[in-house]
Amino acid sequence: MNKTTLARTLACLFRSGLLSCGLVLAAGLLAFALAAENDTLDVFLETNALETKAPEAEEFKAQSLGLPAKETDTPYVAFGQWLPALLTQFNQLPEVQAQLTRQQQAELAIQAADRAVYNPELGLNYQNADTDSYSLGLSQTLDWGDKRGVATKRAELEAQIMFADIGLERNQMLAERLLALAEQAQSRKALTFAEQQLRFTKAQLGIAKQRLAAGDLSNVELQLMQLELATNTADYALAEQAALVADGKVIELLGDNNLAFSEFIKEIHVFATQAKQAPAPELGTSKSALPALASAYQQVLLARVNAMQVKADTSADPTISLGAEKEGSDNKLGVGVSIPLQVRNNYSELQAVADKGIAIAEQGYLARERVLTAKQKHVLYALPRLLERYQDWRELVQVSGAKAAKSLSQQWQAGDVSTSEYLQSRRQLAASYLVGLNLETAIYQSWLTWMGESGQLMPFLNGTAEQISQAPSHMPNAAARTVNQ
Repeated sequence: MNKTTLARTLACLFRSGLLSCGLVLAAGLLAFALAAENDTLDVFLETNALETKAPEAEEFKAQSLGLPAKETDTPYVAFGQWLPALLTQFNQLPEVQAQLTRQQQAELAIQAADRAVYNPELGLNYQNADTDSYSLGLSQTLDWGDKRGVATKRAELEAQIMFADIGLERNQMLAERLLALAEQAQSRKALTFAEQQLRFTKAQLGIAKQRLAAGDLSNVELQLMQLELATNTADYALAEQAALVADGKVIELLGDNNLAFSEFIKEIHVFATQAKQAPAPELGTSKSALPALASAYQQVLLARVNAMQVKADTSADPTISLGAEKEGSDNKLGVGVSIPLQVRNNYSELQAVADKGIAIAEQGYLARERVLTAKQKHVLYALPRLLERYQDWRELVQVSGAKAAKSLSQQWQAGDVSTSEYLQSRRQLAASYLVGLNLETAIYQSWLTWMGESGQLMPFLNGTAEQISQAPSHMPNAAARTVNQ
Protein backbone atom coordinates (compact mmCIF):
# COMPACT_ATOMS: atom_id res chain seq x y z
CA MET A 1 0.00 0.00 0.00
CA ASN A 2 1.67 3.29 -1.06
CA LYS A 3 1.72 6.57 0.80
CA THR A 4 -1.05 8.21 -1.19
CA THR A 5 -3.45 5.33 -0.60
CA LEU A 6 -2.70 5.33 3.13
CA ALA A 7 -3.15 9.08 3.30
CA ARG A 8 -6.52 8.93 1.58
CA THR A 9 -7.61 6.05 3.79
CA LEU A 10 -6.65 7.91 6.96
CA ALA A 11 -8.33 11.06 5.71
CA CYS A 12 -11.53 9.11 5.06
CA LEU A 13 -11.41 7.60 8.53
CA PHE A 14 -10.74 11.01 10.01
CA ARG A 15 -13.83 12.49 8.36
CA SER A 16 -16.00 9.56 9.42
CA GLY A 17 -15.02 9.96 13.07
CA LEU A 18 -13.05 6.73 13.46
CA LEU A 19 -9.74 8.56 13.71
CA SER A 20 -10.68 11.98 15.03
CA CYS A 21 -8.27 13.93 17.12
CA GLY A 22 -10.47 13.42 20.14
CA LEU A 23 -10.07 9.66 19.77
CA VAL A 24 -6.38 9.47 19.05
CA LEU A 25 -4.81 12.34 20.97
CA ALA A 26 -3.16 10.96 24.11
CA ALA A 27 -0.69 12.63 26.40
CA GLY A 28 2.76 11.05 26.40
CA LEU A 29 2.78 7.33 25.69
CA LEU A 30 -0.92 6.68 25.97
CA ALA A 31 -1.06 6.08 22.21
CA PHE A 32 1.88 3.69 22.15
CA ALA A 33 1.47 2.16 18.71
CA LEU A 34 0.22 5.17 16.78
CA ALA A 35 2.05 5.74 13.55
CA ALA A 36 3.45 9.19 14.18
CA GLU A 37 5.92 11.43 12.41
CA ASN A 38 6.45 8.90 9.65
CA ASP A 39 5.79 9.34 5.98
CA THR A 40 2.21 8.18 6.29
CA LEU A 41 1.42 10.68 9.04
CA ASP A 42 3.08 13.49 7.08
CA VAL A 43 0.92 12.75 4.07
CA PHE A 44 -2.13 12.49 6.33
CA LEU A 45 -1.44 15.91 7.81
CA GLU A 46 -0.86 17.39 4.36
CA THR A 47 -4.11 15.91 3.06
CA ASN A 48 -6.07 17.48 5.92
CA ALA A 49 -4.30 20.83 5.80
CA LEU A 50 -7.55 22.61 5.05
CA GLU A 51 -9.36 20.93 7.93
CA THR A 52 -6.64 21.03 10.60
CA LYS A 53 -4.70 24.12 11.57
CA ALA A 54 -0.91 23.92 11.73
CA PRO A 55 -0.66 24.31 15.54
CA GLU A 56 -3.22 21.54 16.00
CA ALA A 57 -1.25 19.31 13.67
CA GLU A 58 1.95 19.88 15.61
CA GLU A 59 0.10 19.16 18.83
CA PHE A 60 -1.29 15.96 17.31
CA LYS A 61 2.18 14.81 16.28
CA ALA A 62 3.71 15.64 19.67
CA GLN A 63 1.06 13.74 21.55
CA SER A 64 1.31 10.79 19.19
CA LEU A 65 5.01 10.45 19.92
CA GLY A 66 4.68 11.11 23.63
CA LEU A 67 7.05 14.07 23.30
CA PRO A 68 6.77 17.31 25.27
CA ALA A 69 4.78 20.09 23.67
CA LYS A 70 4.01 23.48 25.09
CA GLU A 71 0.35 23.19 24.25
CA THR A 72 -0.09 19.80 25.91
CA ASP A 73 2.00 20.05 29.09
CA THR A 74 0.13 20.25 32.35
CA PRO A 75 1.57 22.88 34.73
CA TYR A 76 2.97 21.64 37.99
CA VAL A 77 0.86 22.77 40.94
CA ALA A 78 2.70 23.31 44.22
CA PHE A 79 1.43 22.43 47.67
CA GLY A 80 0.60 26.03 48.46
CA GLN A 81 -1.99 26.20 45.68
CA TRP A 82 -4.16 23.18 46.50
CA LEU A 83 -3.29 22.11 50.03
CA PRO A 84 -5.05 24.97 51.93
CA ALA A 85 -8.42 24.14 50.37
CA LEU A 86 -7.94 20.47 51.15
CA LEU A 87 -6.99 21.20 54.75
CA THR A 88 -10.06 23.41 55.11
CA GLN A 89 -12.23 20.53 53.96
CA PHE A 90 -10.30 18.17 56.24
CA ASN A 91 -10.74 20.38 59.31
CA GLN A 92 -14.49 20.43 58.80
CA LEU A 93 -14.79 16.66 59.18
CA PRO A 94 -16.71 15.50 62.27
CA GLU A 95 -13.73 13.41 63.38
CA VAL A 96 -11.49 16.48 63.46
CA GLN A 97 -14.13 18.55 65.25
CA ALA A 98 -14.37 15.82 67.89
CA GLN A 99 -10.61 16.06 68.36
CA LEU A 100 -10.87 19.80 68.95
CA THR A 101 -13.54 19.17 71.59
CA ARG A 102 -11.29 16.63 73.28
CA GLN A 103 -8.54 19.24 73.45
CA GLN A 104 -10.87 21.69 75.13
CA GLN A 105 -11.89 18.95 77.54
CA ALA A 106 -8.26 18.35 78.48
CA GLU A 107 -7.73 22.07 79.13
CA LEU A 108 -10.74 22.12 81.46
CA ALA A 109 -9.33 19.08 83.27
CA ILE A 110 -6.14 21.02 84.01
CA GLN A 111 -8.15 23.89 85.48
CA ALA A 112 -10.18 21.46 87.58
CA ALA A 113 -7.05 19.80 88.95
CA ASP A 114 -5.55 23.14 89.98
CA ARG A 115 -8.09 23.63 92.75
CA ALA A 116 -7.87 23.17 96.49
CA VAL A 117 -8.15 19.55 97.61
CA TYR A 118 -9.88 20.16 100.96
CA ASN A 119 -12.66 22.57 101.77
CA PRO A 120 -13.14 23.90 105.32
CA GLU A 121 -15.74 22.20 107.51
CA LEU A 122 -18.19 24.12 109.67
CA GLY A 123 -19.83 22.47 112.65
CA LEU A 124 -22.78 23.67 114.81
CA ASN A 125 -24.01 21.93 117.94
CA TYR A 126 -26.78 22.58 120.49
CA GLN A 127 -27.42 20.54 123.64
CA ASN A 128 -30.63 20.91 125.68
CA ALA A 129 -29.98 20.05 129.31
CA ASP A 130 -30.23 21.63 132.70
CA THR A 131 -27.66 23.98 131.37
CA ASP A 132 -28.03 24.63 127.65
CA SER A 133 -24.83 24.59 125.64
CA TYR A 134 -23.98 25.93 122.22
CA SER A 135 -20.87 25.18 120.17
CA LEU A 136 -19.44 26.42 116.88
CA GLY A 137 -16.49 24.70 115.18
CA LEU A 138 -14.39 25.28 112.08
CA SER A 139 -11.86 22.77 110.80
CA GLN A 140 -9.50 22.71 107.81
CA THR A 141 -7.38 19.82 106.55
CA LEU A 142 -4.02 20.91 105.21
CA ASP A 143 -2.66 19.56 101.92
CA TRP A 144 0.57 18.56 103.56
CA GLY A 145 1.49 16.03 100.87
CA ASP A 146 0.91 18.51 97.99
CA LYS A 147 -1.94 16.56 96.44
CA ARG A 148 -3.00 19.63 94.50
CA GLY A 149 0.40 20.12 92.87
CA VAL A 150 0.68 16.47 91.91
CA ALA A 151 -2.87 16.42 90.51
CA THR A 152 -2.09 19.50 88.41
CA LYS A 153 1.07 17.91 87.03
CA ARG A 154 -0.85 14.75 86.27
CA ALA A 155 -3.60 16.64 84.44
CA GLU A 156 -1.03 18.56 82.43
CA LEU A 157 0.80 15.40 81.41
CA GLU A 158 -2.45 13.66 80.52
CA ALA A 159 -3.39 16.67 78.41
CA GLN A 160 -0.01 16.61 76.67
CA ILE A 161 -0.42 12.90 75.99
CA MET A 162 -3.88 13.56 74.58
CA PHE A 163 -2.55 16.39 72.40
CA ALA A 164 0.25 14.13 71.12
CA ASP A 165 -2.19 11.30 70.42
CA ILE A 166 -4.59 13.66 68.66
CA GLY A 167 -1.75 15.07 66.58
CA LEU A 168 -0.67 11.57 65.61
CA GLU A 169 -4.25 10.59 64.80
CA ARG A 170 -4.65 13.70 62.67
CA ASN A 171 -1.44 12.93 60.78
CA GLN A 172 -2.64 9.40 60.11
CA MET A 173 -6.09 10.61 59.05
CA LEU A 174 -4.58 13.15 56.65
CA ALA A 175 -2.14 10.56 55.29
CA GLU A 176 -5.03 8.16 54.68
CA ARG A 177 -6.96 10.80 52.79
CA LEU A 178 -4.00 11.96 50.74
CA LEU A 179 -3.29 8.36 49.82
CA ALA A 180 -6.91 7.94 48.77
CA LEU A 181 -6.61 11.04 46.56
CA ALA A 182 -3.35 9.76 45.08
CA GLU A 183 -4.91 6.38 44.34
CA GLN A 184 -7.88 8.16 42.80
CA ALA A 185 -5.52 10.10 40.53
CA GLN A 186 -3.74 6.90 39.54
CA SER A 187 -7.01 5.09 38.85
CA ARG A 188 -8.19 7.97 36.67
CA LYS A 189 -4.95 7.88 34.72
CA ALA A 190 -5.35 4.14 34.25
CA LEU A 191 -8.94 4.71 33.15
CA THR A 192 -7.89 7.38 30.67
CA PHE A 193 -5.17 5.11 29.35
CA ALA A 194 -7.59 2.18 28.96
CA GLU A 195 -10.09 4.40 27.16
CA GLN A 196 -7.44 5.69 24.78
CA GLN A 197 -6.19 2.19 24.14
CA LEU A 198 -9.75 1.14 23.31
CA ARG A 199 -10.30 4.04 20.94
CA PHE A 200 -6.96 3.55 19.27
CA THR A 201 -7.60 -0.17 18.80
CA LYS A 202 -10.93 0.66 17.15
CA ALA A 203 -9.10 2.97 14.76
CA GLN A 204 -6.46 0.33 14.09
CA LEU A 205 -9.18 -2.22 13.44
CA GLY A 206 -10.59 0.09 10.79
CA ILE A 207 -7.16 0.29 9.18
CA ALA A 208 -6.88 -3.50 9.37
CA LYS A 209 -10.20 -3.85 7.51
CA GLN A 210 -8.91 -1.53 4.83
CA ARG A 211 -5.74 -3.61 4.54
CA LEU A 212 -7.82 -6.79 4.38
CA ALA A 213 -9.85 -5.31 1.53
CA ALA A 214 -6.63 -4.39 -0.25
CA GLY A 215 -5.27 -7.93 0.23
CA ASP A 216 -2.48 -6.72 2.52
CA LEU A 217 -3.78 -8.52 5.64
CA SER A 218 -5.12 -12.00 6.28
CA ASN A 219 -8.46 -12.79 7.85
CA VAL A 220 -6.72 -14.41 10.83
CA GLU A 221 -4.83 -11.21 11.55
CA LEU A 222 -8.07 -9.27 11.37
CA GLN A 223 -9.55 -11.62 13.96
CA LEU A 224 -6.51 -11.01 16.17
CA MET A 225 -7.24 -7.29 15.98
CA GLN A 226 -10.86 -7.98 16.92
CA LEU A 227 -9.72 -10.07 19.90
CA GLU A 228 -7.43 -7.23 20.91
CA LEU A 229 -10.40 -4.88 20.79
CA ALA A 230 -12.36 -7.25 23.04
CA THR A 231 -9.45 -7.40 25.47
CA ASN A 232 -9.18 -3.61 25.55
CA THR A 233 -12.90 -3.38 26.15
CA ALA A 234 -12.58 -5.66 29.16
CA ASP A 235 -9.56 -3.71 30.42
CA TYR A 236 -11.53 -0.49 30.12
CA ALA A 237 -14.40 -1.98 32.12
CA LEU A 238 -12.05 -3.13 34.88
CA ALA A 239 -10.30 0.25 34.94
CA GLU A 240 -13.66 2.00 35.22
CA GLN A 241 -14.62 -0.27 38.12
CA ALA A 242 -11.34 0.50 39.89
CA ALA A 243 -11.88 4.22 39.33
CA LEU A 244 -15.37 4.02 40.81
CA VAL A 245 -14.01 2.22 43.87
CA ALA A 246 -11.34 4.90 44.29
CA ASP A 247 -13.98 7.64 43.95
CA GLY A 248 -16.13 5.92 46.56
CA LYS A 249 -13.24 5.75 49.00
CA VAL A 250 -12.53 9.46 48.59
CA ILE A 251 -16.21 10.28 49.12
CA GLU A 252 -16.24 8.10 52.23
CA LEU A 253 -13.19 9.82 53.71
CA LEU A 254 -13.70 13.41 52.55
CA GLY A 255 -17.33 13.68 51.48
CA ASP A 256 -16.45 14.76 47.94
CA ASN A 257 -14.61 13.15 45.06
CA ASN A 258 -13.70 16.31 43.13
CA LEU A 259 -11.30 18.00 45.53
CA ALA A 260 -8.38 20.13 44.43
CA PHE A 261 -5.39 17.82 44.29
CA SER A 262 -2.12 17.59 42.43
CA GLU A 263 0.60 14.99 42.42
CA PHE A 264 3.55 15.66 44.70
CA ILE A 265 6.32 13.29 43.68
CA LYS A 266 8.53 16.36 43.56
CA GLU A 267 7.89 17.13 47.24
CA ILE A 268 8.59 13.52 48.19
CA HIS A 269 11.90 13.82 46.37
CA VAL A 270 12.63 16.99 48.35
CA PHE A 271 11.92 15.13 51.58
CA ALA A 272 14.18 12.23 50.59
CA THR A 273 16.98 14.64 49.66
CA GLN A 274 16.70 16.58 52.91
CA ALA A 275 16.59 13.39 54.97
CA LYS A 276 19.68 12.08 53.20
CA GLN A 277 21.61 15.30 53.74
CA ALA A 278 20.42 15.91 57.31
CA PRO A 279 22.97 15.49 60.11
CA ALA A 280 22.87 12.38 62.24
CA PRO A 281 21.13 13.91 65.32
CA GLU A 282 18.09 14.86 63.22
CA LEU A 283 17.80 11.31 61.98
CA GLY A 284 18.26 9.81 65.41
CA THR A 285 15.73 8.49 67.85
CA SER A 286 15.30 11.44 70.20
CA LYS A 287 11.80 12.48 71.08
CA SER A 288 12.26 15.77 69.20
CA ALA A 289 13.08 13.98 65.92
CA LEU A 290 9.91 11.90 65.67
CA PRO A 291 6.65 13.39 66.95
CA ALA A 292 5.21 9.90 67.34
CA LEU A 293 7.60 9.35 70.28
CA ALA A 294 6.22 12.32 72.20
CA SER A 295 3.30 10.36 73.62
CA ALA A 296 5.49 7.47 74.77
CA TYR A 297 7.93 9.90 76.38
CA GLN A 298 5.11 11.64 78.20
CA GLN A 299 3.92 8.24 79.42
CA VAL A 300 7.25 7.83 81.23
CA LEU A 301 6.82 11.21 82.90
CA LEU A 302 3.25 10.30 83.81
CA ALA A 303 4.44 7.10 85.45
CA ARG A 304 6.78 9.13 87.60
CA VAL A 305 3.96 11.47 88.52
CA ASN A 306 1.86 8.43 89.44
CA ALA A 307 4.52 7.44 91.93
CA MET A 308 4.45 10.95 93.34
CA GLN A 309 0.67 10.82 93.51
CA VAL A 310 0.72 7.58 95.50
CA LYS A 311 3.07 9.22 97.96
CA ALA A 312 0.87 12.32 98.15
CA ASP A 313 -2.38 10.36 98.51
CA THR A 314 -0.99 8.23 101.32
CA SER A 315 0.62 11.12 103.17
CA ALA A 316 -0.69 12.03 106.62
CA ASP A 317 -2.45 15.35 106.13
CA PRO A 318 -3.09 17.13 109.48
CA THR A 319 -6.39 18.78 110.30
CA ILE A 320 -6.57 22.00 112.32
CA SER A 321 -9.80 22.82 114.12
CA LEU A 322 -11.05 25.90 115.94
CA GLY A 323 -14.08 25.74 118.18
CA ALA A 324 -16.14 28.07 120.41
CA GLU A 325 -18.59 26.82 123.06
CA LYS A 326 -21.03 28.48 125.44
CA GLU A 327 -22.34 26.47 128.35
CA GLY A 328 -24.59 28.45 130.66
CA SER A 329 -22.65 31.54 131.51
CA ASP A 330 -19.27 29.99 130.65
CA ASN A 331 -17.58 30.75 127.30
CA LYS A 332 -14.99 28.31 125.99
CA LEU A 333 -12.52 28.50 123.10
CA GLY A 334 -10.66 25.46 121.77
CA VAL A 335 -7.95 24.75 119.22
CA GLY A 336 -7.15 21.24 118.02
CA VAL A 337 -4.83 19.40 115.65
CA SER A 338 -5.33 15.83 114.41
CA ILE A 339 -2.80 13.76 112.47
CA PRO A 340 -3.50 10.30 111.01
CA LEU A 341 -1.16 7.64 112.32
CA GLN A 342 0.09 5.28 109.63
CA VAL A 343 0.82 2.45 111.99
CA ARG A 344 -1.20 -0.45 110.69
CA ASN A 345 -0.63 0.41 107.01
CA ASN A 346 2.22 2.50 105.68
CA TYR A 347 1.22 1.94 102.00
CA SER A 348 4.70 0.78 101.00
CA GLU A 349 3.31 -1.83 98.63
CA LEU A 350 1.37 0.80 96.70
CA GLN A 351 4.56 2.82 96.38
CA ALA A 352 6.43 -0.23 95.06
CA VAL A 353 3.71 -0.87 92.48
CA ALA A 354 3.98 2.72 91.26
CA ASP A 355 7.76 2.43 91.00
CA LYS A 356 7.39 -0.68 88.85
CA GLY A 357 5.07 1.31 86.60
CA ILE A 358 7.95 3.69 85.85
CA ALA A 359 10.13 0.81 84.67
CA ILE A 360 7.30 -0.53 82.50
CA ALA A 361 6.74 2.88 80.90
CA GLU A 362 10.45 3.28 80.20
CA GLN A 363 10.62 -0.10 78.51
CA GLY A 364 7.51 0.75 76.49
CA TYR A 365 9.17 3.95 75.31
CA LEU A 366 12.32 2.09 74.30
CA ALA A 367 10.27 -0.51 72.41
CA ARG A 368 8.34 2.19 70.57
CA GLU A 369 11.58 4.00 69.80
CA ARG A 370 13.18 0.85 68.43
CA VAL A 371 10.23 0.11 66.11
CA LEU A 372 10.04 3.65 64.76
CA THR A 373 13.79 3.83 64.30
CA ALA A 374 13.79 0.61 62.29
CA LYS A 375 10.93 1.85 60.12
CA GLN A 376 12.67 5.18 59.64
CA LYS A 377 15.87 3.50 58.49
CA HIS A 378 13.90 1.29 56.11
CA VAL A 379 12.01 4.22 54.59
CA LEU A 380 15.13 6.37 54.24
CA TYR A 381 16.83 3.42 52.57
CA ALA A 382 14.01 2.35 50.27
CA LEU A 383 12.42 5.68 49.27
CA PRO A 384 15.42 7.14 47.37
CA ARG A 385 15.73 3.90 45.44
CA LEU A 386 12.06 3.90 44.53
CA LEU A 387 12.44 7.47 43.31
CA GLU A 388 15.48 6.52 41.26
CA ARG A 389 13.61 3.64 39.65
CA TYR A 390 10.70 5.98 38.98
CA GLN A 391 12.99 8.49 37.29
CA ASP A 392 14.59 5.71 35.22
CA TRP A 393 11.14 4.52 34.21
CA ARG A 394 10.12 8.01 33.12
CA GLU A 395 13.19 8.41 30.93
CA LEU A 396 12.85 4.98 29.38
CA VAL A 397 9.13 5.33 28.68
CA GLN A 398 9.48 8.82 27.29
CA VAL A 399 12.43 8.11 24.98
CA SER A 400 12.71 4.40 24.24
CA GLY A 401 8.98 3.73 24.43
CA ALA A 402 8.16 6.48 21.96
CA LYS A 403 10.79 5.27 19.50
CA ALA A 404 9.62 1.68 19.84
CA ALA A 405 5.99 2.66 19.29
CA LYS A 406 6.87 4.64 16.19
CA SER A 407 9.01 1.86 14.73
CA LEU A 408 6.43 -0.84 15.45
CA SER A 409 3.63 1.12 13.83
CA GLN A 410 5.70 1.77 10.73
CA GLN A 411 6.73 -1.87 10.40
CA TRP A 412 3.19 -3.16 10.93
CA GLN A 413 1.70 -0.85 8.33
CA ALA A 414 4.47 -1.79 5.93
CA GLY A 415 3.82 -5.46 6.55
CA ASP A 416 7.29 -6.13 7.98
CA VAL A 417 5.86 -7.20 11.35
CA SER A 418 3.04 -9.65 11.78
CA THR A 419 -0.10 -8.59 13.57
CA SER A 420 0.51 -11.01 16.45
CA GLU A 421 4.03 -9.65 17.05
CA TYR A 422 2.73 -6.11 16.74
CA LEU A 423 -0.03 -6.68 19.29
CA GLN A 424 2.33 -8.44 21.68
CA SER A 425 4.74 -5.51 21.51
CA ARG A 426 1.89 -3.10 22.13
CA ARG A 427 0.89 -5.07 25.22
CA GLN A 428 4.46 -4.89 26.50
CA LEU A 429 4.54 -1.14 26.03
CA ALA A 430 1.15 -0.80 27.71
CA ALA A 431 2.33 -2.98 30.59
CA SER A 432 5.36 -0.73 31.06
CA TYR A 433 3.07 2.26 31.47
CA LEU A 434 0.89 0.46 34.03
CA VAL A 435 4.00 -0.63 35.91
CA GLY A 436 4.92 3.04 36.18
CA LEU A 437 1.52 3.81 37.67
CA ASN A 438 1.98 1.04 40.21
CA LEU A 439 5.42 2.42 41.04
CA GLU A 440 3.97 5.87 41.64
CA THR A 441 1.33 4.38 43.92
CA ALA A 442 4.01 2.46 45.84
CA ILE A 443 5.96 5.68 46.39
CA TYR A 444 2.89 7.49 47.70
CA GLN A 445 1.89 4.58 49.92
CA SER A 446 5.37 4.13 51.40
CA TRP A 447 5.91 7.81 52.09
CA LEU A 448 2.44 8.71 53.34
CA THR A 449 2.22 5.65 55.59
CA TRP A 450 5.53 6.51 57.23
CA MET A 451 4.82 10.23 57.54
CA GLY A 452 1.43 9.55 59.11
CA GLU A 453 2.73 6.90 61.49
CA SER A 454 5.69 9.01 62.60
CA GLY A 455 3.64 12.20 62.95
CA GLN A 456 5.79 14.19 60.50
CA LEU A 457 3.23 14.73 57.75
CA MET A 458 1.50 17.90 58.89
CA PRO A 459 4.72 19.67 60.00
CA PHE A 460 6.29 18.80 56.65
CA LEU A 461 3.27 20.00 54.70
CA ASN A 462 3.07 23.24 56.64
CA GLY A 463 6.75 23.92 56.05
CA THR A 464 6.85 22.80 52.43
CA ALA A 465 3.75 24.75 51.41
CA GLU A 466 5.61 27.96 52.22
CA GLN A 467 8.94 26.95 50.70
CA ILE A 468 7.89 25.44 47.37
CA SER A 469 7.90 28.02 44.62
CA GLN A 470 4.50 29.14 43.46
CA ALA A 471 5.63 29.62 39.87
CA PRO A 472 4.29 26.84 37.58
CA SER A 473 6.74 24.58 35.80
CA HIS A 474 6.04 22.11 33.03
CA MET A 475 6.40 18.37 33.45
CA PRO A 476 6.66 16.79 29.99
CA ASN A 477 6.19 13.21 31.07
CA ALA A 478 2.66 11.94 30.57
CA ALA A 479 2.76 9.77 33.68
CA ALA A 480 3.61 12.75 35.86
CA ARG A 481 0.72 14.91 34.71
CA THR A 482 -2.16 15.92 36.90
CA VAL A 483 -5.41 14.17 36.01
CA ASN A 484 -7.34 14.88 39.19
CA GLN A 485 -7.61 18.64 38.83
